[in-house]
Amino acid sequence: MPCLTCKASPTIDKGPKLEAGRIVAVFSRRYLVERTGGMLVACMPRGRNNAYACGDRVAFSMSGSDQGLIDAADPRSSLFLRSDRYRTKLIAANVTQLLVLVAVEPSFSVEFVDRALVAAKSQRIPALIACNKIDLQPQALAALATLRPYRAIGYPVIEFAAKRDCAPLRPHLQGHVTLLLGQSGMGKSTLVNRLAPEANAATREISTALDSGKHTTTHARLYHLDQETDLIDCPGMQEFGLAHLPFRELEHGFTEFDSLLGQCRFANCRHRDEPDCAIRKALAGGGIAAQRYASFRRIAEEATE
Repeated sequence: MPCLTCKASPTIDKGPKLEAGRIVAVFSRRYLVERTGGMLVACMPRGRNNAYACGDRVAFSMSGSDQGLIDAADPRSSLFLRSDRYRTKLIAANVTQLLVLVAVEPSFSVEFVDRALVAAKSQRIPALIACNKIDLQPQALAALATLRPYRAIGYPVIEFAAKRDCAPLRPHLQGHVTLLLGQSGMGKSTLVNRLAPEANAATREISTALDSGKHTTTHARLYHLDQETDLIDCPGMQEFGLAHLPFRELEHGFTEFDSLLGQCRFANCRHRDEPDCAIRKALAGGGIAAQRYASFRRIAEEATE
């Protein structure tokens, strides 16, 4: 397995004209690949059906003075994606943790958070939650109350204000390849610019390399915070589909269900109105938060449809 913090993978079997690199930005079917030494090359995939994600370690060949073709990718240690019934979107590969960013203001969607956590658990990616704009009072009290069930089941919740100080968050990122995910308006751009002051310059460099103007179609961008730490910034989104996950993976995606699964009367229990359902018994007894169960029901019903 390649070292996730190296700039190029040593495991790719390179032919005479192939180089090893890492995808640091995605623009539709165009990719920006970082070569050994940090140089950037705009690349296209070889073949119509090949798709890659930000963070993929790839073998590519130069097709011109400043352009290349991606021939293959290293095996991934993880792949984060979202999907609906019509299509799947790759978000990031080879991440070692997920950071879900929420904010005191505007209000955030609990279901969006839950969907992201389920996607992470399906890939065995550890996750944490960061609550931005904590300096806004008294709104912060309501936001933290909403996040209390996540703390109760073991998810770290970091409180900070990106415009003032990102220090509470920084130690949690050290040594990781972190995927930053959040709805629009949560303060992701402010956070990225504080953590990686060169982000604006890097964005301009990416735009120049890909001749992409305002690059509104980018899926994700990778920034190096230091030699051991990377951050993949995913554009703000309002929806997060999980159509690629079957029902059993969805229920396993809820951490508090783990010890209860298999204890229902029926092996194919959907945890709705079946008798002797262990999940609903725990809900009635306060062992499962109502907001989490409501998210599960909506996600499960969507999968059934």
